[in-house]
Amino acid sequence: MLAAQRQELILDRLRHTGAVRVAELVESLAVSDMTVRRDLDALAARGALRKVHGGAVAPDGPRTEEPGFEAKSTRQAAEKRAVARAVADLVEPHTAVGLSAGTTTAAVAEHLTAVPGLTVVTNSLRVAEVFHESPRPDRTVALTGGFRTPSDALVGPLALASIRGLNLDTLVLGVHGMQERAGFTTPNLMESETDRALVEAAGRLVVAADHTKWGTVGISTIAPLERCDVLVTDDGLDAEARAALAERVGRLVVADVGGDRPDGEATDGASDGEDA
Repeated sequence: MLAAQRQELILDRLRHTGAVRVAELVESLAVSDMTVRRDLDALAARGALRKVHGGAVAPDGPRTEEPGFEAKSTRQAAEKRAVARAVADLVEPHTAVGLSAGTTTAAVAEHLTAVPGLTVVTNSLRVAEVFHESPRPDRTVALTGGFRTPSDALVGPLALASIRGLNLDTLVLGVHGMQERAGFTTPNLMESETDRALVEAAGRLVVAADHTKWGTVGISTIAPLERCDVLVTDDGLDAEARAALAERVGRLVVADVGGDRPDGEATDGASDGEDA
């Protein structure tokens, strides 16, 4: 197979999944690890993708571009599952918990359905639906009002009025991107305002972000890295990024994706919930 053919296949997979892994490409294309990495280098030089540890992701789009919930839910699915489990382990029973909108926070919600005595506040239709489908008599779920965004978040004056004045023990925040200078960001200005209100209401901020969020910058900053008490990411985050984040956030937790990957492939990194 010619290099051009391989690279087109790589781009086609990237368009459908949002990310590719070197190990998976080696197997599916029946070529060496070095050949795949050369192809990724060539595509990155053209701006067709962005290389990350162990593979590549779709290139950064405009800072106001916001994919819909369904589109985002298929990206880094294994990483999100691992992150969600580690985040859920940080939530104590009988506490008040906020969950922002996003595919990762929706995955967190699935793990929290078994936790007793929670009072949940969310501006996410998807998160509220998760709890609705697994009811508990000892749980209270409050869904804010507001205008609906492409990521199924509720934002605007009604959402802000619902959140202001609340006192949450913990907020689980999903983000579009994170970067040293910009902090935690989103491509939606109104969602950023709602997220900031949730952050202000929280005693403890837990950010749930897979490794592909590092280096991505949305138009609006939700909070600086230093505001984060616990950042939960996955073992795809490279050592340099881990070091940079560990210096800025209160605690860095790196979840081991391991068996969550379709091929069962594990990478070097900490176990679920283990500090990096």
